[in-house]
Amino acid sequence: MPSRLTAAVTAGTAALTRLRRGRRLLHPAGRSFAAEVMIWGTPGPPTGVPLLDAPGRYRATARLSKGVPTPGSWPDVLGLAVRLHRAEGRPFDLLVSSAGAAPVLRNLPLPRRRFTGTYSTIMSYRVGGRRLWLAALADPDSVDLGRSLGDVAAATRAADAPRLVLAVASAVGPWRPFGQVTLGDQLDARADAALAFDPVGNLPSGLAAAGPLAWLRERTYAGSRRARGASAGC
Repeated sequence: MPSRLTAAVTAGTAALTRLRRGRRLLHPAGRSFAAEVMIWGTPGPPTGVPLLDAPGRYRATARLSKGVPTPGSWPDVLGLAVRLHRAEGRPFDLLVSSAGAAPVLRNLPLPRRRFTGTYSTIMSYRVGGRRLWLAALADPDSVDLGRSLGDVAAATRAADAPRLVLAVASAVGPWRPFGQVTLGDQLDARADAALAFDPVGNLPSGLAAAGPLAWLRERTYAGSRRARGASAGC
């Protein structure tokens, strides 16, 4: 993209964020939680991304949010952000939005009322010469996350911690589960406000954001972080 357009989008996003008095421009209403990510490994052919293909267990931070946000339990584009902390290098930031499970719908953000459901990256990733999408899917054996952010917080206080299944798919293939994220204790408001994700820069080896949506996400998140004085590091 032309450098002038890149600078304009970043500056515009920063200006809008400042108008919100430093609050997030994207998904401002949310709750953050300590979490754990368990990678089982990809069933069937490997993706070519070592982090997704090899079993592992990671400390994580997760945030569930409303996009606009609409009042209470009104329909909204819901979001889930998961930061997988690694012992070496940058973290892996996985950002997914409420979407449909079918191939034709996994590219579209879809408003819904309930936090339990399918979340897709919407944006595709490039792995070698292939395109992949990542998702967080409802675990049928997990406690329901409810219709509001208050319900989500209450669910994490249940005897069994809420879980979501992590999955990968091609443009037309079925979702293939490769792991899960388990939500733990809620973080305080200050920790939530300090979180700043980078869905384009914080990616594991072998995985690269693809398409014009990746460019737009990179610039808007960078502008928002700049205005908030936040860092997308560990």
